[in-house]
Amino acid sequence: MTEGSPQSTSRAAKIIDRCRELACITDVPGGTTRLFLSPATREAHTKLLGWMQQAQLETRIDDIGNVRGIRRSAIAGAPTLLLFSHIDTVPNAGPFDGLLGVILSLAAIEELNDQHTILPFNIELIALSEEEGIRFTFPFLSSLALTGQLAPAHLTRTDANSITVAEALRNVGLNPDRVPTSCALLPNTFAALEVHIEQGPVLDEANESIAVVRGIIGQSRLCFAFEGQANHAGTTPMPLRHDALAAAAEWIVAVERCAATHSPLVATVGRLEVLPGGINIVPGRVNATLDLRHPDDRVRREAVVILQAAAQQAAASRGVRATSSLESEQATFPMNAVLTTQLQQAAHRAGPGARALFSGAGHDAMILAPHVPTAMLFVRSPHGLSHHPDETVREADVEAALATTLEFIRTLTL
Repeated sequence: MTEGSPQSTSRAAKIIDRCRELACITDVPGGTTRLFLSPATREAHTKLLGWMQQAQLETRIDDIGNVRGIRRSAIAGAPTLLLFSHIDTVPNAGPFDGLLGVILSLAAIEELNDQHTILPFNIELIALSEEEGIRFTFPFLSSLALTGQLAPAHLTRTDANSITVAEALRNVGLNPDRVPTSCALLPNTFAALEVHIEQGPVLDEANESIAVVRGIIGQSRLCFAFEGQANHAGTTPMPLRHDALAAAAEWIVAVERCAATHSPLVATVGRLEVLPGGINIVPGRVNATLDLRHPDDRVRREAVVILQAAAQQAAASRGVRATSSLESEQATFPMNAVLTTQLQQAAHRAGPGARALFSGAGHDAMILAPHVPTAMLFVRSPHGLSHHPDETVREADVEAALATTLEFIRTLTL
């Protein structure tokens, strides 16, 4: 099929339209915010279940809130190919992060049905309910549940309203006690594929539609606390202050400087909480987050030590106390070499071809990869824009990804 033909345009346009339709299902009017187990997520579940059922899939929602659909092979006891991505969002998100992979995978299954394609394996499509880590400040809860790594401590994490993960599950009719059994991967799952927007500028700069992911760069997430002394802003002389925010600000500059001198390290302080938060009060406490990523795990861990020391130095000079805790850590993880080669070959046979890239963003694929052979396909992000309302995709790129996914499925060897 040639790019730009009426059929190719219509099926890519349908994928894009469905993503935009789901983007309108939001917890916050006027944008797209869909957090784990929120009312909007449950509404999105209903829409997805309807589309999956129209595609003749056997559907269910497991006890972590994942929407699952299976296209059965005619062969009894056939193994299973897993297609997956996530449907939760960051606040004020775009319409394609995560969701494009789910909807494109569903479109691939619909195409297989339309062509009456017989496969020697089942296909399970899973729309993961939680990846971003926004509501409970911890990512990948859904894929951890799939792989048997969701621990009791994960279920006791609380959101901003002091609701635990376990309570949130029960509040929507799910049972956290059943997570180990209802959420597990099918025992004969032999391969997995995640399609996702790149969320970066490399493909757009090269004017290329898709890329095959070699591996996912490791990351560390930490929380820092700077504890000083709140006091009156008008009566406390500058030399006698213990300003937690001033200490945090010096440390943030050190974070930026460290990343700039250890390329390709990237370091982000994404959240600050300043307490008590009054315009006329010297800040007594600051809570801050730190996100560190580097393809070399040794360099990333060294950066953690450097920035912990920088926090201590910035705090000590102001009589402030600094502490830190490691919230999560993921090692750099390669995708399965055999599947990656097959995916790249499929891209060349389908027409567009695909370079190999490392992913700087974390994805559910890195949680699945140690447990089932996994590959990942990137779709261009125009202008490198993601986690933003203006996030978009191009029809030609979506068609290239769909054609590659179909070719990969049709030629996949057991």
